[in-house]
Amino acid sequence: MLVKTPFVAPIKDIDIISEIGKHDLTEPTGDFFYDPWKLKKEYINTVWDRIYHSLPMQTGQARIIVLESPSCYTQHADIDDRYHLNLFGDESYLIDLENTKMYKLVQDGIWYSMDAGRLHTAISIGEHKRMQLVVRQLLKRNTLKNPTEVSITVNGTNPRYHFDNSLSPWLNRANKDGTITNFVRDNASIYFEIEKECIPELVQIVPKEFRLWI
Repeated sequence: MLVKTPFVAPIKDIDIISEIGKHDLTEPTGDFFYDPWKLKKEYINTVWDRIYHSLPMQTGQARIIVLESPSCYTQHADIDDRYHLNLFGDESYLIDLENTKMYKLVQDGIWYSMDAGRLHTAISIGEHKRMQLVVRQLLKRNTLKNPTEVSITVNGTNPRYHFDNSLSPWLNRANKDGTITNFVRDNASIYFEIEKECIPELVQIVPKEFRLWI
């Protein structure tokens, strides 16, 4: 789930790293999931500029995420994979729930690529809070042979949990397999195009409380 990359960031250049709060370093240039994001003006020519551009490829949203100690996230998956850079913390872990494997996070200045399509969680159980720079990997603009438009509207009790545990793993895999494209989300619905032959599989995993239009 978590793979070391060859990319290294100058995290030792950050002053008083423990006082940094949760915030977004970037702003969109177009589509949220498909188009590259750019560094906000206030971070240009700062240490955050050097850290952000230590990833040499185009990327999506970059956020500093804080996880207080002790705490954890509800299990979930994401449609888009992520790059992770650990900034601060002592006893914090990413957990691959599908393979029951735990990854200890260390401040080594190395970017890690995360397969966010696997069900996972993060925990912080040390003396200090966990702080990470998390960067979205852009979705693929796939070309479909027989595209069909679908939309799904969430409903029922705890819809975010059910979406993240049933649909997000499938969407992540379908994006990589080239069977969906033009993914869009709003407050309560998602819209995308899917290969027609994949519709039966999608129908099987949509929670009963959700509304599916084809």
